[in-house]
Amino acid sequence: QVQLVESGGGLVQAGGSLRLSCAASGRTFSSYAMGWFRQAPGKEREFVAAINRSGGSTYYVDSVKGRSTISRDNAKNTVYLQMNSLKPEDTAVYYCAASRHYYSDKSAEYDYWGQGTQVTVSS
Repeated sequence: QVQLVESGGGLVQAGGSLRLSCAASGRTFSSYAMGWFRQAPGKEREFVAAINRSGGSTYYVDSVKGRSTISRDNAKNTVYLQMNSLKPEDTAVYYCAASRHYYSDKSAEYDYWGQGTQVTVSS
């Protein structure tokens, strides 16, 4: 069992930056691939970024590629999402998720989810 708690969301102006964090409980964090997803009002949850167990491989949705960086610190049981050059269309609730399998852009591949953190980007 893994419990995930996101933090770092907030209100930011377009062009600004935020760093989201996701702290995981348990001693097996390094055995999980991790992902970030987001859900905007009235829309389905969508993939944002994923990272493999070691942190050596990452994968991004095209809309955030070049503006965002996913990373992890296995010693701190934490995964991060650094988001730069934020746009109003980035406004959403951001969720982190843990997968016992390969890092993926498919939400069904993830076994555990956090409660989410709100990111609001004003124009």
